[in-house]
Amino acid sequence: MPFAERLNNVETSAIRELFKLLGKPGIISFAGGFPDSAMFDVEGIREAVNAALTEEAGGALQYGATEGYQPLREQLAAFMTSKGAKDVAANELIVTTGSQQALDLLGKTLISPGDKVIVEGPTFLATIQCFRLYGAELISAPVDGDGVKTDVLEQLIAEHKPKFVYLIPTFGNPSGAMLSLERRKAVLQMAVKHDTLVVEDDPYGDLYFGAAPPPSLLALSATVPGSRERLVHCGSLSKVLSPGLRVGWMVGPADLLAKATMCKQFSDAHTSTFAQATAAQYLKAGRMPATLARVRKVYAERAATMGNALRRELGDAIDFVQPQGGLFVWARLTGAGGKVNDGGELAKRAIEKGVAFVPGAPFFASHPDMATLRLSFATVGLEKIEEGVGRLGQAV
Repeated sequence: MPFAERLNNVETSAIRELFKLLGKPGIISFAGGFPDSAMFDVEGIREAVNAALTEEAGGALQYGATEGYQPLREQLAAFMTSKGAKDVAANELIVTTGSQQALDLLGKTLISPGDKVIVEGPTFLATIQCFRLYGAELISAPVDGDGVKTDVLEQLIAEHKPKFVYLIPTFGNPSGAMLSLERRKAVLQMAVKHDTLVVEDDPYGDLYFGAAPPPSLLALSATVPGSRERLVHCGSLSKVLSPGLRVGWMVGPADLLAKATMCKQFSDAHTSTFAQATAAQYLKAGRMPATLARVRKVYAERAATMGNALRRELGDAIDFVQPQGGLFVWARLTGAGGKVNDGGELAKRAIEKGVAFVPGAPFFASHPDMATLRLSFATVGLEKIEEGVGRLGQAV
């Protein structure tokens, strides 16, 4: 069958291929990128469903506006206000089917074949695939424990003049890094200086373990004149409430949102109004702070347990920055003592020992670091984390 040429730009996810091996009995998996389903506030969501069907069944069950269900847009604006983005109005955001759709809409509205887009190295795998599908040439900006290296990023912007820059500043997938306040300000300043659009993807920012992270780029934009007009912010309820609701949102310049709304209309008409009404009722009920407090506590404990176990079982054979939030440990094999220093090779050995993780190479748009790997602690209990890292130590 003669498929569209743009499909030649993407390949089957290496992670998807790895998941085919996970059917082996007794596997302890650190491979998934999911929140723990045991953390879902099922009772709160049930109450929100009932409230949606009781208070406005017509709105919840009927077709809706492509931009989003207005009560939800208002609740999301209030949610962002509570996190420091105080000047976001309901009509300045559109509701998307997860933040993944926001990325697809950015690809549709902004990328022409051959356009350059700067992403972090490493970055979210689906972003690499999505932007390449629309013909983007991706350029990687290196990341350290404090997020993207802004001095290198500015050099890349000046050299390549990209269509936009895509960043996950807070506990990103896979790096887990938290962009420092100083670097956040630098990103906004260079957006203005170089007249470059910056896309902030923020699905993990609420999952912090100790002190809250620095304000989002969206919240900080009020302090850097001219930066708000060059900023897109993508949010999601998937990691903090439920992925199954498929509720995300996008804040951006009015002309971009208008084009994105038009493209969304062609794709799905609108995000499920039933899901939107449920999310609106949930946020309205005020249960989110308690839900976040609970999941932060659980994930923090699991992250600490994994970090301690990695240091104990693998020692100087592995190097990583202890995550301060999110769902992942991003690590690098050092090869110390003659031990394995290739993430792909270790993944095969680990499966044989009964533990799974994701090699890091697929998360790079270019110049992959073969020694890297991503471990998720989110869905594994403390005892299984200890046991799984022990198996990893045997494999290394």
